[in-house]
Amino acid sequence: MLTEAERRTLADRLYAAERDRAPVPPLIHDHPELTAADAYEIQLANVRRRGEAVVGHKVGLSSAAMQAMMGVAEPDYGHLLAGMRLSESEPAWASRYCYPRVEIEVAFLLGADLPGQDCTEDDVLAATAAVAPSIELIDSRIEDWKISIADTIADNASSAGFVVGAARVDPRDIDLLGIDAVLCRGDAEVAHGRSDAVLGNPVTAVAWLARTVAGFGVRLRAGHLVLPGACARAVDVHPGDRFRAVFAGLGEVRLRFAEVSDG
Repeated sequence: MLTEAERRTLADRLYAAERDRAPVPPLIHDHPELTAADAYEIQLANVRRRGEAVVGHKVGLSSAAMQAMMGVAEPDYGHLLAGMRLSESEPAWASRYCYPRVEIEVAFLLGADLPGQDCTEDDVLAATAAVAPSIELIDSRIEDWKISIADTIADNASSAGFVVGAARVDPRDIDLLGIDAVLCRGDAEVAHGRSDAVLGNPVTAVAWLARTVAGFGVRLRAGHLVLPGACARAVDVHPGDRFRAVFAGLGEVRLRFAEVSDG
């Protein structure tokens, strides 16, 4: 375990990297002893520093495709903040991020609090008011996405933004293991996956998240959005990109990026 001063120094490093769009080397280069518990304390320090409302949580690296892409063997987890919310009608600016990528996910909208360390899949289904189509914008403040699991947890699970489509479907009215999802850039398909790519069942990922963060005094609350992980590999973002994600039985969601830099 790191000392409190060491964790504070690493939190400062990541905060400055995001603010200045200046990625830093992997944290484990200087601190190979960095644990997941250390990393989550670093994440929480920067969440508190941002001073924004917590609107949800996410599981990352929960599919085999994403774990292979990032070179890790287990999921990560992070907070979703009010300032990360993106719009289908307004463009995002790719230049505001270091290495932006998008991925497609089945979002869970909670209608009730989830239990903590004893959370089960049945608890998740009972507490979920609706599922919805979503695109998550991920980014890394670590140079060239050279992340270990501790690096990405400290970096708020590489969170950057999210947009949720208009459709709302009762989880009892859809096969949550069989939702095909396609991501297009313009007219070209760039990613294709299915909801069961997420730990075999996205409900499993939400229950895992509730149990995992409970150890740090964090609960998944009514009204929160939970992103359980990507159905397919992440896709790099460039200025001018227009993305459309279509989920079988769940509708679609769009996200576009401005064509020029905002400086």
